[in-house]
Amino acid sequence: MRAWENLLSGASDQDRARSPVRSLIHDSWHRCATSGIDAQQNEAPLRGGRDEVEHLAYLNRELLEAARRSFFTIGRLLEGTGAMLVLADGEGTLIDAVGDERTLHDGMDIHLAVGGKWTEDVVGTNGIGTALWAGEPVFVHAAEHFCAGIKAWTCAGAPVRDPFDGRIIGVVDLSGHPDIFRPHNTALVAAAAREIEKALADQQSEERTRLLEAFITSAPRYRRSDGLMIVDRHGRVIYKANLPRPIEGGFLASFSGAPARRLVELTGADSLQGLVSQLPQEFQTCHVNRLELDGDLRGAALVFPPVSAPSLVPAVNPASTRLNEAKAAIIGDSSALRAAVDIACRVSQSSDVTSLLIEGETGVGKELFARLVQQGSPSGSNAPFIAVNCGAITRELFGSELFGHAPGAFTGASREGKPGVFELANGGVLSLDEIGEMPLDIQPFLLRVLEDRVVTRIGDSRRRPIDVRLVASTNRELKQEVEAGRFRRDLFYRISTVSIRVPPLRERGEDVLLLLDHFNQKIAARMQREPLVFTPQVLDHLMVYRWPGNVRELRNLVEKLHVLSHGGSVGLADLPAEIIRSTCRDGHAQASSLPAVSGTLEEAERQAIREVLAAEDGNLSRAARRLGVSRPTLYRKLDQYGIRRGFV
Repeated sequence: MRAWENLLSGASDQDRARSPVRSLIHDSWHRCATSGIDAQQNEAPLRGGRDEVEHLAYLNRELLEAARRSFFTIGRLLEGTGAMLVLADGEGTLIDAVGDERTLHDGMDIHLAVGGKWTEDVVGTNGIGTALWAGEPVFVHAAEHFCAGIKAWTCAGAPVRDPFDGRIIGVVDLSGHPDIFRPHNTALVAAAAREIEKALADQQSEERTRLLEAFITSAPRYRRSDGLMIVDRHGRVIYKANLPRPIEGGFLASFSGAPARRLVELTGADSLQGLVSQLPQEFQTCHVNRLELDGDLRGAALVFPPVSAPSLVPAVNPASTRLNEAKAAIIGDSSALRAAVDIACRVSQSSDVTSLLIEGETGVGKELFARLVQQGSPSGSNAPFIAVNCGAITRELFGSELFGHAPGAFTGASREGKPGVFELANGGVLSLDEIGEMPLDIQPFLLRVLEDRVVTRIGDSRRRPIDVRLVASTNRELKQEVEAGRFRRDLFYRISTVSIRVPPLRERGEDVLLLLDHFNQKIAARMQREPLVFTPQVLDHLMVYRWPGNVRELRNLVEKLHVLSHGGSVGLADLPAEIIRSTCRDGHAQASSLPAVSGTLEEAERQAIREVLAAEDGNLSRAARRLGVSRPTLYRKLDQYGIRRGFV
């Protein structure tokens, strides 16, 4: 407090050097004092009336939609903790607030509520405005606020950036009275901001796809020889093909830096004309297609007639777009899953890796990784993808299915002969699922094909060259199969040039909730009904359940609940008996019968640590990984909260 008073009274630079205040805070105070902010101010200003606030929500509808799921989940968890979570737009104005009811009410006294403007230049140092200025997560605790009326609060804010160009478009902030302060509150809001950015990226990807579909269905005048540039409603180029050189190499090059890639905001006919007027004079006669989604102008397609100069080859469905779409199909944010996705992406883009082994339990989604490898390759969706389940082929037909056969090669063989799956997958990806089921006597032939890159049909002498990338997957421990003599060692090393372990669902922490929401929304849309609402007690049980059937079991459960549940809410009585029995047998009945989270944030953290330790049978390494902290940090927390390390 004395450092603040010294600053206001005009303390010297020498006094500043001796100040115990963090440099981030002192620099902010100096900016505030220099700009003449009233240090005795008690509240933030409010922006306009109800109409302006509603207009602000409309302008930020994408951000609000992206934050909806995170704010719903965290808001419920903050009940009774003395904390609130707020979302501000890129101008520092609050557009959403959730959390503890009493804290939300107290926030209204200082206009820490929807409509309040919290930039540094109007209300001094605070978690929202200072995060906007610094461009990184910050916390501002109690007396560190510049204005006297705000010093009774603590807050931590993190900026939210547009995934397209990196601009700061909002701030997530956790606020409350000083006793909720924890240094790791900053990590919490940073994680929430990253979750919102991921949701924004998914939204933008979906809108880009819809805009392309809208163009395809509404632009019969487009010819493949035409140049094409499609922009979204923010004037960002989302697709271009076959553009004239003055457009590609000159005009667009001047917009290559972020965030200058926004050509013009599309709001109506005038803005469309404004977009065209930016083009070089000789191209302003291009044809402009309005692209509407749900009745709103959401983009535009500019079609340029062919010119005599050589044009670029259209880059239809570029590999990066396909790869992102394939990655988006793999739902989850756990570190183990993201590591597996990263390996698959690198394999897909490397022509040097010709075989990949994917290991994982039944139902973890190994087939999605095989698809990702195909979609990320240069040939992508134009290349064949052949999937074969080795466990579904009889021993007698294995050879002919894999390698094909000549006409009449054996009794029952086709008169015309038949290509095997290697030939069918030539130039693409062959996925061999359950490769551990392959008979031993077939394995040497598979090894030879992989080594020589040629295949010979049964009953034929002709050697056919092939260019196939093999993706083998198994739910067995192939190393153990090798040691037991059930799988050839040389074939194992050949197919496991690169290997990926897809983690089981029980090791993926809150991915359970992400997948639950994904399947809930998807199945509800398919059945044309509202998504189910799960009680906190149900979510507790689903989080600690071991999921022996993994993602497939979770998806089937959600579908079953949609069919059998009464009304839109799912309670404990709606869960299958085996889930209840399993969680109770494993010692989770007491934990899962607790209300969502109550008491202070400290109590909530203690409760979360105890539940995760119970779910992981006391294994500290797995518990730390699931909590997203290091083992030393977990040890400190155990000592801090008096939790015995042998607790199960």
